[in-house]
Amino acid sequence: MIPGTQSKLSESTVTSAASIVAKTDIVYLKGTTQVTFITPPANGGFSTMVIFVPLDGAVIFAIGGNITVASTLPLNKATVLVYSKLGKVWLPGAIS
Repeated sequence: MIPGTQSKLSESTVTSAASIVAKTDIVYLKGTTQVTFITPPANGGFSTMVIFVPLDGAVIFAIGGNITVASTLPLNKATVLVYSKLGKVWLPGAIS
């Protein structure tokens, strides 16, 4: 998780866009715009994971930026993405 917030998960709301910034452990996405690039949190240069939750409808995470696998994140369902510092990419978790 984000350094300095290990005992509690931090939360924020971000408007979905082609490029978004993940600054907290849980990111609520407003809107349904496709996302192709996610700026990772400043975490001292380590790999991390972030939980994304769409609020207004399904959101597509598409390849073409730093996302490795195209995924559709369902409305109100928490989806974990892991940021690989080594690969400089986001790896989506399994979506059911």
